[in-house]
Amino acid sequence: MKKLVTIFTVFITMLALCSMVFGQDPTRSQLLRGSLWIGTDLLEEADNYYQLTYRHPFNQKDVLMIDALTWMYEGPMGTHGSTPTFYPGKVSAYGIGVGYQRFHWQQAFTTVRAISFLQHFYDETDVKIQQGYQLNLQLTAGYRFEILWNRVFVEPAYTLRYWPINSNFPESFEEVERGEHKYKIEPSLSFGLRF
Repeated sequence: MKKLVTIFTVFITMLALCSMVFGQDPTRSQLLRGSLWIGTDLLEEADNYYQLTYRHPFNQKDVLMIDALTWMYEGPMGTHGSTPTFYPGKVSAYGIGVGYQRFHWQQAFTTVRAISFLQHFYDETDVKIQQGYQLNLQLTAGYRFEILWNRVFVEPAYTLRYWPINSNFPESFEEVERGEHKYKIEPSLSFGLRF
């Protein structure tokens, strides 16, 4: 229940902030978007991944995006092998990002996004030992399906994530991170609400 309250609070806060920033222009449709990973976190202890994206369309094809997200992970993000490796602890990341989405043909789109993360490193006893910074760049290609009178949409996509800056790792975490990729290609499934 606490997670549901947190998601609702973030949703209302983003809605209020974006309304103040962009105003109420009746000729434009505002959009809020989340990730279906949020639903899995409500059911079980997963990566504690929460994302909320506000989209402001400039016209039928061009969209500005503002992201707020947080998540926790316990091993290198770029692990591509079948055997996962884990840190001697965990990383809790809080990020704000901006992006640009372009619709090309019908509802096919590409998105570029840059997200700045403040990362907190915790040891195995949940004691914060250090903090660092990560720049996460993303390139997404997908398709939007609109339902319920075009008020709700679902976007299956593939995303290339690349993090050229991942600074101030504790030495014990850095040992696990060495040799791992600094990119990952993964499927994603987002949903959104137009208002």
